[in-house]
Amino acid sequence: MNAIHNKDIGTKQKALAINLDPKIYGSFAEIGAGQDVAANFFKAGASSGTIAKTMSAYDMTFSDAIYGVQQVRRYVSEQRLISMLDHEYELLIERLAAQRGNNSTFFAFSDTVSALNYNKTNDGHGWMGVRFQLQPNGEFNDVVLHVKLLDNDNNLQQQAVGILGVNLLYACFYYHEVPPVFLLSLMDNLSRDRIQIDMIRFEGPDFTKVDNRLMSLHLVKYGFSDAALFGPDGKNMQPSEAMYKKHIVVIRGRFRPIINVHLDMLNTGVKQFMQESDVDKTNVIVVTELTLQSLKERNADQTAEIDEKDFLDRVDILCSLGQTVLISNFHEYYKLVAYLSKITKLKIGVVLGYPNLDYIFSEEHYTDLPGGILESFATLFSRKVKLFVYPTLRDGVIWNCLKFFPPPHLIDLYRYLISNNKIEDIRHYNENNLSVETDNVLQMIKDNVDGWEEFVPAEVATMIKERRLFGFSCQVKPPKKEEVTAAKDV
Repeated sequence: MNAIHNKDIGTKQKALAINLDPKIYGSFAEIGAGQDVAANFFKAGASSGTIAKTMSAYDMTFSDAIYGVQQVRRYVSEQRLISMLDHEYELLIERLAAQRGNNSTFFAFSDTVSALNYNKTNDGHGWMGVRFQLQPNGEFNDVVLHVKLLDNDNNLQQQAVGILGVNLLYACFYYHEVPPVFLLSLMDNLSRDRIQIDMIRFEGPDFTKVDNRLMSLHLVKYGFSDAALFGPDGKNMQPSEAMYKKHIVVIRGRFRPIINVHLDMLNTGVKQFMQESDVDKTNVIVVTELTLQSLKERNADQTAEIDEKDFLDRVDILCSLGQTVLISNFHEYYKLVAYLSKITKLKIGVVLGYPNLDYIFSEEHYTDLPGGILESFATLFSRKVKLFVYPTLRDGVIWNCLKFFPPPHLIDLYRYLISNNKIEDIRHYNENNLSVETDNVLQMIKDNVDGWEEFVPAEVATMIKERRLFGFSCQVKPPKKEEVTAAKDV
């Protein structure tokens, strides 16, 4: 199979290449605005060599009769897509395996898509997936993705779905050996202002070496999406489905590694958020966020690179603590809030360290906005959002919101936010944590300085030792005389 990404091949050429491959044979089932995928294969020519069946159960009653009634009646959902793949692939095997199974690699392509409606009051999006064999009579693999449609025209959105579907099927058979090439090829003949892919999952015997968490990272790294999400079990999640109509509490950090300070921030911040009168305690999701910037380390020639192993180490630890992890390209907090506010209309809590107030109130970070800091604050604070600020220790003094002094011309604005319950100090924190600096703990781990374990959760210390994470070595060194002071990283 060709592992080199051919960027010059067009949609029609891809469809024709599949049609002319005597082994590839399967069916298409499309719901909603996803009618253009099969159409591309018909238009390319020689489609009889590839297509066993095409269908669209557009009516909900027909769809339920074929694919079953769902508990949650959302037809543009992953659950519906999986039901479609199950049904269509089983039919292929049942009806064609005896006849041509020894010579064919079967596939079932399915999608369920909602494009822009007539009044343009909805957001176009959809689920798309392929179940396919790579060897005749072989076990099947699945590739499932979620796409956001950004064109401001229904026909253009349908066209984009058609191109993406061809790209996906082509990648399954011709780029499966190199997942990064697989991902990059999905954007062939498309642009990032037309679609966003915010979730993709590879499963099956031919993808056992694929880490779906890295695929989430690559989606953000390649600019296919602004954010990607996965749960404590490490499985990729579609952000809008996971956080839809929920209260969200988010804490941002490098978590290299997560230490007791981070957990105290998170636990006290979440507890305080739960006490808000307009928060339903039974409907809250807590998210730890890693930004691309926090994942980049400077190497010798000063170019920013992401160490994938280091990323996975951090994620493994966060997941072991039961955390849901968000990877984002939102360097500024207002962009993060804007993203989350599109998913939920319920209250959002942002837990952050005191030093981040300096960052938020530094106007130099908003020079790209026509309205400057006021425009960013309109996004950050106009919605149901509240900042919970963890104090810090400087020169023996505990600094919190009451001791924060923004630039003089922003003081009245800051007081307004405090008075209107938009910013609040975290209370009942562990004062002992204020003397701990994450970077110093990391250096103690690297040097295996006696006693570093007391600064991290017990399960984290065990993982670091067993897996030799973050440069940990077995040789114990005496403790350093310098103090582990003042958290910079939280």
